[in-house]
Amino acid sequence: MRVLLVDDEEELVSALAERLSFRGIEATWATSGQKALELASKVCFELAVLDVKMPGMGGIELKRKLVEICPGIKILFLTGHGSEDDFRRGSAESGREFYLVKPVAIEDLIKKMQEAAK
Repeated sequence: MRVLLVDDEEELVSALAERLSFRGIEATWATSGQKALELASKVCFELAVLDVKMPGMGGIELKRKLVEICPGIKILFLTGHGSEDDFRRGSAESGREFYLVKPVAIEDLIKKMQEAAK
C-alpha cells in the first residue's frame, strides 16, 4: 500500500512514518499541501492521511486536489485543533469513521488505514 502522510508538524509526520515503517508500512510524508501534490504527481498513492488544519492549503482542499490526481485514493483526516465545524466538514468529506483526533495511537491509525483501504 502506498501511503502519503501530510502534516505541517514535521516531527509528528516523520515520527508517524517511522512508526509505520517499523510495522511494515512504507509511508512518504510531506509538511505542506503543495509538497504533497508534487509527490502525488509523480506517484499515485492509495491512501493519504491528512492534517485538517495546515498553513496555506488545509487537508480538505488537499483531499479534493489529490482525488483529481489519484481518483482511487482513500483519505483519513487527522486533527489536533478540531472545532465542531472542522469535525462536520471532515466527517462529510471522509466519513465519520475516517476522522481521527490527535494524538492518535499508531495501532488505531493502522486499523483505520486498513478499514479505509478496503
